[in-house]
Amino acid sequence: MQSFSVTRRLVAEGLGTALLLAVVVGSGIMGERLAGGNVAIALLGNTLATGAALVVLIGVFGPISGAHFNPAVTLIMALRRELPWRLALAYPITQVAGAVLGVWAAHAMFGEPILQVSTKLRAGGPQAFSEAVATFGLIATILATMRFKPDSTPMAVGLYITAAYWLASPQGLCAKPRLKVRTKNTCYAA
Repeated sequence: MQSFSVTRRLVAEGLGTALLLAVVVGSGIMGERLAGGNVAIALLGNTLATGAALVVLIGVFGPISGAHFNPAVTLIMALRRELPWRLALAYPITQVAGAVLGVWAAHAMFGEPILQVSTKLRAGGPQAFSEAVATFGLIATILATMRFKPDSTPMAVGLYITAAYWLASPQGLCAKPRLKVRTKNTCYAA
């Protein structure tokens, strides 16, 4: 990775996370509105939009920040000494801030209340296990493609997340721990 300033790397990570969350939540809202009550069609629209956005966002921001968009990825990269610990401590803060801004942007674009109170339960054993399995798969996908075929990482991650939406427990999953910030909100994506 080319050398970029800490500020530029943090801005790239935050902006990428914000755009990703705007797509996740925005496509979820759009899917619910257009699917006529068919949850499978709504989920399909959400997964395709999210996977496509990941391919683009990783391609755009990967060379600058690594395009983690996920504290679990950041932790693994720090443990592998591919990211300095000072950045590994700052990335999750930037990711959470970006996630909140992205969700607020999606809500604003769809005329939803910016802040919402959740009525959906997104916790429990099946949820935690689904997230662990999906996050393991995400990390394995990233590490394998980085080692054997680095140019394919954006596409591999986008396709993996598209598929991982469908292996989750019915309470919802995105293999993105920072999305748990949203567990107090009533909206499409947790």
